[in-house]
Amino acid sequence: MAMENRSQEIFTPEFRFGLGGVPIGNEFKAVTDESAERTLQASWDAGVRYFDVSPWYGLGLAERRYGRFLYKHPRDSYVISTKVGKLLKASPHNNAKTYFPGANSPNNVIFDYTADGVKRSIEDSLQRMGIDSIDVVFVHDLSPDNKLLPHRWEEEFAVALKGAFPALSKMREEGVIKAWGVGVNAPEPILRVIAESDPDVCLLASQYSLIDHANTLNNVFPVAREHGVRFVMGSALNAGFITGSPRYNYGSNNWNIPQQHIAKREQLRAVANQFGVDLRTAALQFSAAPDVAAALVVGAYTEAQAVDNAASMSARIPPAFWEELKRRQLIEQNAPLPTVDPS
Repeated sequence: MAMENRSQEIFTPEFRFGLGGVPIGNEFKAVTDESAERTLQASWDAGVRYFDVSPWYGLGLAERRYGRFLYKHPRDSYVISTKVGKLLKASPHNNAKTYFPGANSPNNVIFDYTADGVKRSIEDSLQRMGIDSIDVVFVHDLSPDNKLLPHRWEEEFAVALKGAFPALSKMREEGVIKAWGVGVNAPEPILRVIAESDPDVCLLASQYSLIDHANTLNNVFPVAREHGVRFVMGSALNAGFITGSPRYNYGSNNWNIPQQHIAKREQLRAVANQFGVDLRTAALQFSAAPDVAAALVVGAYTEAQAVDNAASMSARIPPAFWEELKRRQLIEQNAPLPTVDPS
């Protein structure tokens, strides 16, 4: 059983399913302001009250779009998380299109995991979104898979250990934020921040899905339980791979998909077809099932995606489906399964 911690006070049942901001920031394709607004509205109408974003998504674009939508709603009616570690600085000679060709951002990005950098990043995010507080802050992409870091990730982690982490703990104790952690795509920084600092909740991206979950289940979750740390689960669909996108997770080489992942997706589809189960629904429910999962965030490009994702969380999946996945060894035998609502 997971220990009590601050995240359990924040992510009460109405805030356990959230909208992820990657698509709103035009990561994979261009989305108009009007379309982004409709997606946000559709999410809200479907009951979504948790919104996760980052300065990185569209180099400011996603935060501005979130802010234009959320200002219409009372601040205590939703939970919002954003990220620190990447400062944005406007420049007429910026390289924004290198990272987000469709975002039309005027900004360059500067990695900064110092205490001053964290404070500046939070101030900038509040201004971009036009809100007066942020609930949860994740230190972003301080991870071995981040090839854009100016130094080895261990060196940047050492900076954060003396700068970002204690600064966020102080802001938490002062009531400026409610909780903090790291938001990464790899287990190493999560295990280190748990051992060497005092996070509340980490954004666990691309690490616990139907395709790939064994390491997280068996090596990360036990450590988190021991220290009372919980997770916001991200990229349950592996950046859309599970639902058919021609990419796996993130990065410049995400088109180079390992054959074993493609084969496993086909096996999962076969079992889903056998039981009449929507594979996207199964994937989302699976990632939200662990006791250490504080919340699940899922991105959406369109109104229809937003509605479908929200509906997936209340859909009933027959227990025999999960039993068959375990029988075929497509999921770990000790993997927690979604609870079935008898109604």
